[in-house]
Amino acid sequence: MAVYRLLGAALSAAAALALSACTGSGDGTGSSNRNSASAEEEEGSTLWELFDQSGNPDVAFQVNRYIWNASLDVLDFLPLDTVDPFTGVISTGWGRPPGGRADYRATILIRDPALDARSLNVALYTRSGPADADTVEAIEDAILTRARQLRNSDSKL
Repeated sequence: MAVYRLLGAALSAAAALALSACTGSGDGTGSSNRNSASAEEEEGSTLWELFDQSGNPDVAFQVNRYIWNASLDVLDFLPLDTVDPFTGVISTGWGRPPGGRADYRATILIRDPALDARSLNVALYTRSGPADADTVEAIEDAILTRARQLRNSDSKL
């Protein structure tokens, strides 16, 4: 029984020491100075925010539905591997466009609810490696053009 108390006391002391080292100002005194907070703390990105449960657990990310549907329309020749509308990730298998010579695989990330080019990230691969930048740009342009068409047809309703 004494061994368990000693072990518990040692673990408590180690945890207290680790936490005091994390909150100290770095000058060896262990005191905290809120005026000399780092840029990360000022932006609000701290370790403790990982455990923050105050947000709605049912809402992960917001994804632009027009870009989402346009991505599925433009790349309909590729078989879908993973589709997650909550995080905005579409991952496809290998496929060949109609009339094309090369096989492609794509991963699309839609990371913002705005209908904007910054909301869309496309990674396109061929069997020999990443596709050239012109091809990726053409796919992105086609997706954004189709997304605008979908939005315009929605506004007419």
